[in-house]
Amino acid sequence: MTVIIAPEKTSARPDGRRTVRRPRRSIVLNLTAVAIGLAGWALLSSVGVQGLPGPLAVAARAGELIADGTLLQDVLASLRRVFLGFALGTLLAVPVGFLMGWYPTARGLLEPYVQFFRTIPPLAIIPLAIVLLGIGEVPKVFVIFLAAFLSSVVAAFQGVVDVDRTLINAARVLGATDRTIFLKVVIPASTPFILVGMRIGLGSAWGTLVAAELIAAQEGLGFRMQQAQLYYDLSTIFVGLIAIGVLGLVMDRLLLLAERRLTGWQERR
Repeated sequence: MTVIIAPEKTSARPDGRRTVRRPRRSIVLNLTAVAIGLAGWALLSSVGVQGLPGPLAVAARAGELIADGTLLQDVLASLRRVFLGFALGTLLAVPVGFLMGWYPTARGLLEPYVQFFRTIPPLAIIPLAIVLLGIGEVPKVFVIFLAAFLSSVVAAFQGVVDVDRTLINAARVLGATDRTIFLKVVIPASTPFILVGMRIGLGSAWGTLVAAELIAAQEGLGFRMQQAQLYYDLSTIFVGLIAIGVLGLVMDRLLLLAERRLTGWQERR
């Protein structure tokens, strides 16, 4: 029996190159995975797993929180903290990573501190942040900033270090200055590493959110989950978990879209 494999659809780019279109099959698989997950969740709930709420109970609780405005208020508060911490962490991590990768002196001065703080969980900084920064918004954003920075700076540094020396030498042979090489060769070549580091940093920022909102918060998804824990309100906890997951997924997809736009020259599988 002969099996015929249909070729993948391609589309022409303005520069003459061709890119492979993502098949709709992946979307179908994603939806199938979600359906299977919901079915498994409903099954575990129906057999009475230690008070586990089912999808319908969680959806009903989410409707209540949406109706009274609580969920929207918490989402906006958490988004503000994550966005500020992530943006500040990334904005600092990229130049620091470039400095470490491009200048050996800067690497020798900065790398010990970066590697030292990378081994300390951001959550362990919370007591120190409270003592030094108080209990306002600043320590919450600082803890998230630290998590995002430490994840992104290493990726930016590695991106510069891994630039193909052949490209740099070829540019020098053609008379390019260090400034031109850095702007036209190093930055474009390290962009994929930076964007991957940003995605990792974003995950770290969301992963630190719940602990950051332990610091005398009055609103936020992490705060709401901690309050629900006191009353054994599992439905509210699940609403918070799902909200964090969905928001993180959407922001990650946006970063992935930016990565594809900025690194269109890179071959993909």
